[in-house]
Amino acid sequence: MQNMDDVEKLARASSRRASHNMSRSISRSFSRSMEDVFSGGRHSRRSSRHAEEDEEALKWAAIEKLPTYDRLRTTIMKSFVENELQGTKMVHKEVDVSKLDMNDRQMFIDMLFKVAEEDNEKFLRKFRQRIDKVGIRLPTVEVRFENLTVEADCQIGSRALPTLPNVARNIAESAIGMLGINMSKRTKLTILKDVSGILKPSRMTLLLGPPSSGKTTLLLALAGKLDPNLKVSGDITYNGYKLNEFVPRKTSAYISQNDVHVGVMTVKETLDFSARCQGVGTRYDLLTELARREKDAGIFPEAEVDLFMKATAMKGAESNLFTDYTLKPAPETFELFDDVILLSEGRIVYQGPRQQILEFFESCGFRCPERKGTADFLQEVTSKKDQEQYWAAKYKPYRYISVPEFAERFKKFHVGMHLENDLSVPFDKSRGHRAALAFTKYSVPKMDLLKACWDKEWLLIKRNSVVFVSKTVQIIIVAIIASTVFIKPRMHTGNEADGSLYVGALLFTMIINMFNGFAELSLMISRLPVFYKQRDLLFHHTLGFHSPNFPAYIAHVHNRVYCLGVFFKHLLLVFLTQQMAAGLFRLIAGFCRTMIIANTGGVLILLLIFLLGGFIIPKGQIPNWWEWAYWISPLSYGYNAFAVNELYAPRWMNRLASDNSTRLGEQCLRASMFSATRTAPGNKQAIISEESAKEMEGEEDSKGQPRLRMSKSNHHSLSSADGNNPREMAIRKMSSRSNPNGLSRNADSSLEGANGFAPKRGMVLPFTPLAMSFNSVNYYVDMPAEMKQQGVPEDRLQLLREVTGAFRPGVLTALMGVSGAGKTTLMDVLAGRKTGGYIEGDIRISGFPKKQETFARISGYCEQNDIHSPQVTVRESLIYSAFLRLPKEVSKEEKMIFVDEVMELVELDNLKDAIVGLPGLTGLSTEQRKRLTIAVELVANPSIIFMDEPTSGLDARAAAIVMRTVRNTVDTGRTVVCTIHQPSIDIFEAFDELLLMKRGGQVIYSGPLGRNSHKIIEYFEEIPGVPKIKDKYNPATWMLEVSSVAAEVRLGIDFAEHYKSSSLYQRNKALVKELSTPPAGAKDLYFASQYSQSPWGQFKSCLWKQWWTYWRSPDYNLVRYFFTLAAALMVGTIFWKVGTKKDTTTDLRMIIGAMYAAVLFIGINNCSTVQPVIAVERSVFYRERAAGMYSALPYALAQPLNGQQPNSSGSSLSPSSPSSTSHTME
Repeated sequence: MQNMDDVEKLARASSRRASHNMSRSISRSFSRSMEDVFSGGRHSRRSSRHAEEDEEALKWAAIEKLPTYDRLRTTIMKSFVENELQGTKMVHKEVDVSKLDMNDRQMFIDMLFKVAEEDNEKFLRKFRQRIDKVGIRLPTVEVRFENLTVEADCQIGSRALPTLPNVARNIAESAIGMLGINMSKRTKLTILKDVSGILKPSRMTLLLGPPSSGKTTLLLALAGKLDPNLKVSGDITYNGYKLNEFVPRKTSAYISQNDVHVGVMTVKETLDFSARCQGVGTRYDLLTELARREKDAGIFPEAEVDLFMKATAMKGAESNLFTDYTLKPAPETFELFDDVILLSEGRIVYQGPRQQILEFFESCGFRCPERKGTADFLQEVTSKKDQEQYWAAKYKPYRYISVPEFAERFKKFHVGMHLENDLSVPFDKSRGHRAALAFTKYSVPKMDLLKACWDKEWLLIKRNSVVFVSKTVQIIIVAIIASTVFIKPRMHTGNEADGSLYVGALLFTMIINMFNGFAELSLMISRLPVFYKQRDLLFHHTLGFHSPNFPAYIAHVHNRVYCLGVFFKHLLLVFLTQQMAAGLFRLIAGFCRTMIIANTGGVLILLLIFLLGGFIIPKGQIPNWWEWAYWISPLSYGYNAFAVNELYAPRWMNRLASDNSTRLGEQCLRASMFSATRTAPGNKQAIISEESAKEMEGEEDSKGQPRLRMSKSNHHSLSSADGNNPREMAIRKMSSRSNPNGLSRNADSSLEGANGFAPKRGMVLPFTPLAMSFNSVNYYVDMPAEMKQQGVPEDRLQLLREVTGAFRPGVLTALMGVSGAGKTTLMDVLAGRKTGGYIEGDIRISGFPKKQETFARISGYCEQNDIHSPQVTVRESLIYSAFLRLPKEVSKEEKMIFVDEVMELVELDNLKDAIVGLPGLTGLSTEQRKRLTIAVELVANPSIIFMDEPTSGLDARAAAIVMRTVRNTVDTGRTVVCTIHQPSIDIFEAFDELLLMKRGGQVIYSGPLGRNSHKIIEYFEEIPGVPKIKDKYNPATWMLEVSSVAAEVRLGIDFAEHYKSSSLYQRNKALVKELSTPPAGAKDLYFASQYSQSPWGQFKSCLWKQWWTYWRSPDYNLVRYFFTLAAALMVGTIFWKVGTKKDTTTDLRMIIGAMYAAVLFIGINNCSTVQPVIAVERSVFYRERAAGMYSALPYALAQPLNGQQPNSSGSSLSPSSPSSTSHTME
């Protein structure tokens, strides 16, 4: 009966679907016939369209008849075909979405998203309509957090600075703390205090708050990624589930401020790897249910939406269509958000609908000004410094309202009361779909993850081919040198001395390949941030990341091996040595995580396995307390394997040693400090082939000598062998240079005195206001090879086209435009920072042609990336810049006064003793670093200052502080030019004039902004077709929108040509012509020397700053001291009382080996650990050189002189231990 009922139901459903399709077909045919009757001349065009619709309907009917699995992979794709008779014709073809190639995917994306800003929303609405049409409810998540409090124990003030004494004190306190004694004084810091709220599904929430308000901590807490050292209380639930009941890291995604990616991978490749690791999730299940319901309802989906959903639901695809789609994101604005959470001082001030947040603050007495962005207002209204300007209750005096008072008022506000009522009702788990949460740790099977990691590793190897090519060249050079030293005609096999030469060559082979693995340190450490990020996101497990390393590198190892012979065993040993070294150094990099510590750890491990490898000191001579290290040293096994493989060859074993009783190979092994019972790893005897035995027997008979009989008791001690076999020893000497001079702490008495100088107030250094004019500036670069391959015939690519304008003293000018418009390029060309390319046009300074040598002395350039020495303070940075860039005629007292005045000007006087630190890690915040960048240029007393996006990466309040600094600078009479990107209303209207550029390097507006930006608004609104600006709309945003490429296409106008035909352009041309003529009596700029200071003054200043850099680098200094002490103790304990024995050549070799290893590895460590420090300072050096602060020679001389400070004190520890323990010098 049940089967009969199912059959009847299926028949009825089929009948309904057939009747529905038939009625739809009849209706479509009837409508077409009526259209044909009344269409007249359009009959043929409509007939063609109807034919296309019939073709599509037939194909959909055919797809519905396919089995479920095939139906979910097959769809219709529209494409255009060129026909000589009919022209371009649209055709519908059935495609398997799992077999789409790159061209098909790109063609589909280009057709679907012609204009990303417009077509993106249309597609998303079609996507949602298809799901809603069949009544499918997507899984959703509701996040709740109640009474959430986060606290941290931290050090504050100068105790938290990363100085050498503080780090040493931290180490001592940690060691004492392990004994149960707590001596560290820490302060409890409350980051979040009793916050509660709900993040509802299908609503986009914006989290706002001033700096240090706890925004990042709240996001990390909700994502389940808080540091375990923090103290957390309160509840966080997803659909009623606590964080320990599911996998929050797979359910939610936390996007950090720091964008960490593999630099050599393209955007497409990065997204493809992410898609492969995360899988398709529930998209395939959704598609299956969607297809079933559409088939039951007789609904044919839109071809584009169907293709997209099926292509993005295919499991195991190496390249995903979804990644092509997300390359064109839509812009986000404040109005796009549904809800707002305002956080300040760790408390929630408001959480609820965006439309009602202003109502809440008006009830508290504060009102957002008309020409103020709502988000900017919310950032500042809770600040004690900025709150008063928004006070709107004029009937009563202003009173500061604290953050706790705001929080209490919100609880009584109707939105807060509604939120409290929602939190009081527990979430019903039955309402949530289980598919909304992730209960498994990884999204795809482990083998799929391993394959994805393998493909990524192979791609990185190809992209980093320059590393392997350079290593191959290095090995080839070493092989050529070694092959000419150990040349075959001169390499004999007649006695023990010849064997010693062979063993030395084999040892050289092994050591070279061992040291080649050192390059893996930097490669692995550079990839660790990406690995940690992907591991935390549960992209893959650790084994999946490391497993591809071994097989993927096999293909490249064969190019790197160096060997003397052609034996396959030898090649295998070289290969295994390479893999062992690479794996060892990758392990060290994973443990140490930073270059300085990893270099030290790597050299220390090398020293250990080098000393205890069996070739410097024999196993029998190793002290008992170090014997364990011999057995774990990979070089001991490698040394045995190389020597046994060579010396047990027939050419050695077929000969007798000088005692006429021992085979030459065994005697050479004994002479090379091998035990007679240790021949090959894992074997007690050597294996000699039958042919070799017969050959050896024949040789002995022909010589008339008695047959050799092996006797286990016929062993000679190494000392007797050394005594009976006088042989030559080839010793490679390695030279090591050392500087006996110590470092003088009084390198720059003037700068040291400057730190403690108490200047008088009120002195300002004079400067000459200068204007800059430029006429018809063009800039070209050589055409990239990729564009040449695509058929571009031109040899040059033009980035700037006929740019004309002027910058005047006391006028703040903004350079604006969309990304790729050439803002930074124009500023670099004008500032003389472009070292390549081709520049055309006329650039003048107050009427005189610009000369870069003199222009660098009177100009300043604030780069977008704030580059400073991390180990100096704010005041020291400014002193350093002032002493190098101000003229020699300015006295030290005047320089110090000027430095203090500049600090006050940029509001850094309260941070003068703060360490600058590394961006995003330590020291100053982003906004403070921006102000320091401006101050470093201001202390040079320039007349013209260029600033590249001074407000990028800052919130509204921080950007306002920076712009106040810029405005103060302009008010002193200087010429200031800033590139800026999407500013707020306040920031935009702080400028006096605007130079607006379009993509391609063309100017579309150059002139004043006017009050409330009325002049630029009037200019664009006069253009026919440009929409009027809305009330309270940001003029900067409106201006970029109405002048975009899409707007030009829509209006059919070229804004650059419109500007050239305007009266504004004629006015600017007249102004440029006026400024291109020098004023009467003016003289061109002239300086007697390129630099403001003499070479001696440059050297003293560089020495002074680098002294503080080294002194405040505790990781660098402590690590070097630790290595020196550890190496000294290691060498001393290994060679304990070795110097008292001088009876044999083995004793002499051990003594020489001890000195050789100590000198070699301390030198290697000093060389490797200083490189990361120099790497950080290198970018600072490039910036300071470009600013004309000093020449390369004084800097180069000061660098090694400062480096002797840790070297000299560290080296004093090194010789004391080995010499006192081994007595090698007696």
